[in-house]
Amino acid sequence: MNTTLAVPPKTRLQSVLDHASGDKRFKILEVHMKKHQFRQDALIEVLHKAQELFGYLEDDLLLFISAKLKLPPSRVYGVATFYHFFQLKPQGEHTCVVCLGTACYVKGADKIISGIQEKYKIKSGGTTADNKLSLLTARCIGACGIAPAVTYDGHVSPKQTIESALEKIKIWI
Repeated sequence: MNTTLAVPPKTRLQSVLDHASGDKRFKILEVHMKKHQFRQDALIEVLHKAQELFGYLEDDLLLFISAKLKLPPSRVYGVATFYHFFQLKPQGEHTCVVCLGTACYVKGADKIISGIQEKYKIKSGGTTADNKLSLLTARCIGACGIAPAVTYDGHVSPKQTIESALEKIKIWI
């Protein structure tokens, strides 16, 4: 979380709402929430739409959603941080998601991550300095039969090795 959390909640919320009034994306998001009748059980759908519109879920955006759906900020933040497909920081031009489920881990997913980290001087969950690549991990992507699986820009690739992962990424950088 950033330092703006130190601002009292009422003041911060008002600041977020004031800022939102001039940004079309907030209006589109609000229409989406209205379509779901501002139901609290539509939180995941709303978070997906917000990430689609903004690219990632920054603190102020989560606070906006919290206020509009009348949910505690802790619940919205909890859902956003629980699921791996929600991003709380801006992502690179390309994403590489290494599955860390049991089957993938046993078959070398940890080595794939280490190889990418070493080659591109990037930490898991981070983005390269040139914003070309974000390296992410997932608890499980449900592709155990093709372990170790790695997702490159949303496309799952089976039976990956350090070499095959570095080859795919080399195309982007």
